[in-house]
Amino acid sequence: MTGPVAVLVGPMGVGKTTVGRLLAERLGTTFRDTDADVETVAGKPVADIFVSDGEERFRELERRAVRAAVAEHGGVLALGGGAVLSEETRTLLAGLPVVFLDIGVAEAVRRVGLDAPRPLLAVNPRQQWRTLMERRRPLYTEVARAVVATDGRTPQDVADAVLDALGTAPAPGTAPSGPR
Repeated sequence: MTGPVAVLVGPMGVGKTTVGRLLAERLGTTFRDTDADVETVAGKPVADIFVSDGEERFRELERRAVRAAVAEHGGVLALGGGAVLSEETRTLLAGLPVVFLDIGVAEAVRRVGLDAPRPLLAVNPRQQWRTLMERRRPLYTEVARAVVATDGRTPQDVADAVLDALGTAPAPGTAPSGPR
């Protein structure tokens, strides 16, 4: 296996899972989300892992999940927002078709919401999000072959932009999202 046909990275709330599922459908392949893999292994939601086991344990599970997914999955792969913090993960992503889905702070806070179970945004979500992005944006950019802005776009528009950015054609029998 050659690895994933597309890897989506970016902050929480950007739409990696939604866009990833659309991409997989259009490419006639499967979708995998490493946060879901972590939840399966841990037997609890990501937010609960942070609370009961701590961020360090979550990051360890996340590194394992990314390593396994990159090795085993030939479809579309979405990584958790902080996966790029790991140097091991960044090395694994080298040469893969990685797309950074970018989003502005106002749109991110609107999408994530102030009451969503996001442990890293528990206090002052806007400032926490800005702080996270100051640290992560250079890492997202480092691993990405392309950057796709998501502000003001539908998931279908973003999926189209990812396909265009990667120069990937939809699978026969699937159509782009059509006129907008």
